[in-house]
Amino acid sequence: MKFLALTLGFHNDPAKSVNRRFREIVESAVVAEELGFDGFAFGERHERPFLSSSPTVVLSHIAAKTSTIRLFTAVTTLALLDPVRAFEDYSTLDHLSGGRLELIIGKGNGTAQAELFHVTEADQWDRNREGYELFRRLWREDRVTWEGRFRPSLDDAEVLPRPFQRPIRVWHGSATSRESVDLAAFYGDPLFSANVSNPVEPYAELVAYYRERWEHHGHDPKDVVVGAGTAGYHSAPKSQDAIEAYRPIFDARLKFFASRGLDPVFHNLEDAIERSSILVGSPQQIIDKVHRYHDLLGHEVMHISAEAEGLPDARHRASLELFQAEIAPVLRAEIPSRPLGGLA
Repeated sequence: MKFLALTLGFHNDPAKSVNRRFREIVESAVVAEELGFDGFAFGERHERPFLSSSPTVVLSHIAAKTSTIRLFTAVTTLALLDPVRAFEDYSTLDHLSGGRLELIIGKGNGTAQAELFHVTEADQWDRNREGYELFRRLWREDRVTWEGRFRPSLDDAEVLPRPFQRPIRVWHGSATSRESVDLAAFYGDPLFSANVSNPVEPYAELVAYYRERWEHHGHDPKDVVVGAGTAGYHSAPKSQDAIEAYRPIFDARLKFFASRGLDPVFHNLEDAIERSSILVGSPQQIIDKVHRYHDLLGHEVMHISAEAEGLPDARHRASLELFQAEIAPVLRAEIPSRPLGGLA
């Protein structure tokens, strides 16, 4: 199994400056590489309380501070972007990172960012599909003639710079929507299941649908690649210590949901540990839980939070070190995975 450290750039602390928050994000990527994570994923959001509106800029800075860790977007919101401009930005980042870029694309979520870019529920999936189809061609073809609905046509257009990786692996991020799954299966691309907000069953159903559509489109079943997220992480040698340290973080999350008028799926930490993808407990408990989820999803890549989320820095660092010392080696050995990068 491969492991990504992920942040969405959440910023909801008025006592902490935006500048400091960005420095924390960059440092978390440096630490992830130092500890042996395979990838670092940075989200894209265009509304409060996130600072992730410019993932190419942030990941370029991280690329300059690191040398081996692969750099993921989580997700690139092609439904909101001009695919030509997105290609230019990501092709440039691909060079600056020495070919360490991997994209996870999706339509994005949130009404504020949809309104900001004048995207509607009626056209968001069409925009996502059309944007990806053009983006994919731009990455593979030196000159492109194209016509679509949502941007001006191209006539034998050369778009520069040509990318470092040809082709690049593009994952399709999906929470509960079959549209992303259909697009991934059609093109033979890997799927990254969000696996965050709900119990595992709807995500497992979506992955099963992906495998079905994959074969329908004539792809070899052995070539399926699935990744999956987690809703939180903290480990300690004793499970009770991990639970009690994480409880204030989970309670703060519940308060945030309440401030937004949202009804949480899991109303207490014990319920979340039992029924959600949150990984809180001793190393062996976390290993066992990942195996249970793998039995349902068949994933070979997993992300965990790169964020301290309110834990003291030393405790958060110790938890990540414990993950790499006692959890990751077991899962790497017991759940086979293919190398990151290098897939069409």
